[in-house]
Amino acid sequence: MGCVACEPAAASNAVCFAMPLPVQAKIGYQHAGVRAYSQSDVARLFKVTPARLRSWERAELVGPSVVVDSEPSYEYQDLLCVRAVLDLLDRGVPLRRIRRSVAALRRALPEMDRPARALRMWHEGSGRMVLRHQDVLLEPGGQTVLDLGGEAGNNVTTLALAGDPPAERASEWFELGCRKDTNPATYDDAVTAYRRALEIDPEFTDAHCNLGAVLYNDGRRDEARVCFERALQLEAGHLESNLNLANILEEDNRNEAALQHYKAALRADPFRADVHLNLALLYEKIGLRRKARSHWRASLQREPEGNWADVARSRLEEE
Repeated sequence: MGCVACEPAAASNAVCFAMPLPVQAKIGYQHAGVRAYSQSDVARLFKVTPARLRSWERAELVGPSVVVDSEPSYEYQDLLCVRAVLDLLDRGVPLRRIRRSVAALRRALPEMDRPARALRMWHEGSGRMVLRHQDVLLEPGGQTVLDLGGEAGNNVTTLALAGDPPAERASEWFELGCRKDTNPATYDDAVTAYRRALEIDPEFTDAHCNLGAVLYNDGRRDEARVCFERALQLEAGHLESNLNLANILEEDNRNEAALQHYKAALRADPFRADVHLNLALLYEKIGLRRKARSHWRASLQREPEGNWADVARSRLEEE
């Protein structure tokens, strides 16, 4: 999905797909000798939205394997799974084919840890996936591949792949929406995909939120607001929906209501720099400069580089 991150200067009138601001600080933290990454850190690292990452987790393609401070966290090997899935999607392999391949691997090779990281495309444009296991080239179902040329993609005898059936799962339509929601020219396609996801699963909170973001960015503000409100009916603590609805409320000068939703977003993730920035700006707007300063500090700790870091420093130096 990976929408363009909202510029903080427009924090009160910009709605996005919850793509965090670009981070230049070190990501991840050490714990018991393991470098661990939160879900938001992984999303930031791979420049995908947390909602898209959550969708892959629900499909059991990727996921955290360690627990740090009672929170599920990713380690390095988990990041390799994310990288593999993203690479296949970027090469045009449908999510449903990746999911089927991972399921086949689990059946054929139950001893394999994190099967998604082993998948590779046979050759560019083929759509066929293989993996190398114990020095043997295999298809996901466990069948040996005869590699006559010594390299994947050379002189292979294989049955033609059957065409993929139309997307049937909400997650597949959601993934299509994620691939279409960054370009204004394909906003209509993204809207259609997210609506299809919601027809299949009306309680798909991330799809409600992303649909709202596309509608807002397409100038359909009232429709967008309904989507964010529906998402929060389903999940009151949904970070992105709280943040986006707060932005709309602030546009309407409903500052107290906006403040409550910013606080809800902060409870969902106390380390999100963009939430702290929005709170700092809103507190300054309503004249609570002391509270604004605490959020300028927090945003600066999380994002020590960039234009908004300079703004935060200048605000903190004023008193």
